[in-house]
Amino acid sequence: MQQTIGKLRWTICGLIFFATTINYLDRAVISLLKKTLSHEFNWSEADYGNIVIAFQLSYAVGLLGAGRLIDRMGSKAGYALSTFLWSTAAVAHAFANSVFSFGLIRALLGLTESGNFPAAIKATAEWFPKKERALATGIFNSGANIGAIVAPLTVPLIALKLGWQYAFIITGAIGFVWLILWLVYYEIPAKHKRLLKTEFEYIHSDKDDPTVNPAGKEKKISWSKLLGYRQTWAFALGKFLTDPVWWFYLFWLPDFLDKQYHLEGTEVALPLALVYMMSCAGSIFGGWLPLYFVRKGWPVFRARRISMLIYACCVVPVIFTQWLGNFEMWFAVILIGLAAAAHQAWSANIFTTVSDMFPKKTVASVTGIGGMFGALGGIIIATLAPALFEYYKMYGNEQYGYFILFIICGLAYLTAWWIMKWLVPKQMPVLP
Repeated sequence: MQQTIGKLRWTICGLIFFATTINYLDRAVISLLKKTLSHEFNWSEADYGNIVIAFQLSYAVGLLGAGRLIDRMGSKAGYALSTFLWSTAAVAHAFANSVFSFGLIRALLGLTESGNFPAAIKATAEWFPKKERALATGIFNSGANIGAIVAPLTVPLIALKLGWQYAFIITGAIGFVWLILWLVYYEIPAKHKRLLKTEFEYIHSDKDDPTVNPAGKEKKISWSKLLGYRQTWAFALGKFLTDPVWWFYLFWLPDFLDKQYHLEGTEVALPLALVYMMSCAGSIFGGWLPLYFVRKGWPVFRARRISMLIYACCVVPVIFTQWLGNFEMWFAVILIGLAAAAHQAWSANIFTTVSDMFPKKTVASVTGIGGMFGALGGIIIATLAPALFEYYKMYGNEQYGYFILFIICGLAYLTAWWIMKWLVPKQMPVLP
């Protein structure tokens, strides 16, 4: 049946996957060069924390505007503009030489990288029927893990052989290659010349979807009106509580492995690769599980909610990371890997709740609002982490800061799940 329907939508998913890979590769470079740059520019923990906050603050602001801009420009032009600008910002890191200049360029990177997920979610809503969106989101979202795997395998080696500047230049330049492919191959289904009629009809097979306007036109919904919906707040608060956990792994996991197990440079590549390989599998599984439930006859809303509860429970064991890690490093790595995999499974589904409940015309805007709240949560964790490390460093037990942070990570998802359930207890689509 798949042969009859056509598979062009999965090619589009592949393009989004590679964009997300590049997006995370570019933002992960600095965490792998933290020790090198700290020695060269005499950074303190607070300096590094401020640079991370500069990225996250601008990312939060950018998400709010990027979602709206992409809804207006369309997924093709909006994604292309965002990728061009963030690739330029990524390369520009090579010319920074102080805390201020790194902070400024990180802010530019955050502002421009904010377009990735609103554009990706919008394109997925355009190209996939509702029942396949979580799987498609899980696949492209796994690009975040591939980027995080590629980074420790390449960045320390490039920095060692060519200098840290080339680590930024080479990784940043990859985005320009993707940009060409996107402009050549992407178009919305209604305009794509290679799309079969059978696949077009399959993509638009959600005839009973209340978020689809039968007249074919959707009215614009203002930000103020979007913020009045409980559905918007359910997504936004879910992101606010759980996104910081991923930011914590992305920016502090190499540092944790260094401080706890004295791994540095290329030595962190294998444990980081394992964590993000597990995350990649989790992302794809996270998209597949609700589809499996739907095929068993479950309603989409119930399938998604129960799947998210399962993923939230799988994060809890990360609380015991340091206790088990005292016996064997790989116990800690596996627990973090399980939590990261569960996060990506959760992420694939929480993103899809937007296209489940909102008209396609507003998907990027709502994704941007939720992403902004997620980035604000990331700012809190970026402020809290250095403060905890500096505080416990005075008492000669810096690792205790990580213990507190792992407890926060372990409980965040169940808290988010209950809040989302309270705000949206049943399927409540926003009518166009």
